[in-house]
Amino acid sequence: MDVNAAVAAVAAIAGVLTGVIAMLAVRFSEREQRRPTRTSLHTDPVLPPGVDTVLSVLRSSAVVLDEADAVVKASSAAYALGLVRGGKLAVEPMLKMARDTRRDGEIRQVELDLPRRGTGRGEALAVSARVAPLGSRLVLLLVEDLTEARRIEAVRRDFVANVSHELKTPVGALSLLSEAVMDASDDPEAVERFAGRMQIEATRLTNLVQELIDLSRVQNDDPLEDAEPVRVDELVAEAIDRCRHAAGTKEITMAAAGADDLRIWGNRGQLAAALGNLVENAVNYSPARTRVGIAARTVVQPGGDLIEIAVTDQGIGISEKDKERVFERFYRVDPARSRATGGTGLGLAIVKHVAASHGGEVTVWSAEGQGSTFTLRLPEARAARDRAHRMSHRDDDTEGLDGEAGGTSHPTPHGSADPSPHSSDPSAYATLPSPEVLP
Repeated sequence: MDVNAAVAAVAAIAGVLTGVIAMLAVRFSEREQRRPTRTSLHTDPVLPPGVDTVLSVLRSSAVVLDEADAVVKASSAAYALGLVRGGKLAVEPMLKMARDTRRDGEIRQVELDLPRRGTGRGEALAVSARVAPLGSRLVLLLVEDLTEARRIEAVRRDFVANVSHELKTPVGALSLLSEAVMDASDDPEAVERFAGRMQIEATRLTNLVQELIDLSRVQNDDPLEDAEPVRVDELVAEAIDRCRHAAGTKEITMAAAGADDLRIWGNRGQLAAALGNLVENAVNYSPARTRVGIAARTVVQPGGDLIEIAVTDQGIGISEKDKERVFERFYRVDPARSRATGGTGLGLAIVKHVAASHGGEVTVWSAEGQGSTFTLRLPEARAARDRAHRMSHRDDDTEGLDGEAGGTSHPTPHGSADPSPHSSDPSAYATLPSPEVLP
C-alpha cells in the first residue's frame, strides 16, 4: 500500500514538472516569435496603420527613422539619391534635423546642396528636406529634388537677361540716333546718314521681336494639330527665295537637289521657318562668291523612313567647343560678325524646337575654315502618319493621304548609297546640279 502511494506521488510530481516545462517552452516560443529580427526592424508593422500606403504614393523621397536613428523605412528614391546607406541616414544635416525634431516635436525644413552620387565632377544636387514627428517614437523625413527646377529657373533668368540686353541695344541706338538727327537738322547729309543707321537698328529690332514670337510659338504650339503632308521641294524653294537678295549681294550661288517627290508630315509654317533659318545662316556666314548647297534624301529606318535635308556652306566653320552650344538661345559663334549680319542668336534655337516637336532632330558637322553642314532629320509623311495611327488605334477612322501624299515608297536619290541617318559626309547626298547663279 505504501509502495503504491509512493509510485502515485512520484507520477503526480513528474506530471506537474512536465506541465511546467511545456508551459515554459510555449512561453519561450511565443516570446521568440514576438522578438524583432534584423529584417523586421525595416518592415511595415512598426509603422502606424496607413502610413506605408501614404508614403508609397508620395513623389518625394521618404525616410522614417526610429528613436535610435535607424532607418525603419526608406523609399527607393531615397536610396537612389544616396540619402540612405547601410541602414543609416547618410546626410549629417538631415540627421541633426531629425534629432532636433524628435527632441522638441517641431517641424523643420531646409534646402541643401548635396554632392551628386557617383560623379567626380563636383556637381551639386539641390534638395529641400522637411522633417516632422511621426507618432511618439518615429520621425519622418521628406526630401524633394530641386535640381531640375533650379536649372529651369536659371535658364529662365538667363533668357530674360539676354532678351533685355538684346532689346536694349537697338532701342538705345535708336534713341541716340534720333537725338543726332535733331541736332543735325540743318545738315541734310548728316540727317540722311543717321536716318540710314536708324533703319538698320529698326530692322534689327523688328527681326529680334519676330524671332522671339516665333520661338514662343514653336515652344507652346503643337505642330501636329494642323499637320499635313509638306512637299520638301516647296520648302527648299521658299528658303532659297527668302535669301535670294542677301545671296545676290554677296555673289553666293545656291543649288538644290534630291527634294523632288519627298514629303514631310508636319506644320508647313514651322518647317519653312526652320529650313529658312538654316539657309539664311549659311548665306550670312559664308564669304562672298562661295556656294551654298541644299540636298535632300530618304533614309530607310526600321521604325519608319526619315527625310534628311542638309544645308552645306563654305563659311568660317564652327569650333568643337562652339558646336555644343550653337543651338542655345542667343549664343553666337562670332558676336562681332553676328552684329554685322543682324543675327539675333535665336535662329538655331527655333530650328531645334521645330525638329524636336516634329519627332526629328537637327545635327551639325563643321570644321573651322572648311564650312558647316546642318542636317534636319524629320519623319517622312506616310511613315509619320502611319505611326500616329498605330499609336492612337484609330486606323479605321482616319482618312487616307491625298493623291499628292500617296504613292509607293520614295526612291533614295542617286549617290546616297549610305542610308545611315547619322552620316555627316555631305557627299552621301545626291550630286547637286549646276548651281543657280544669282544676279
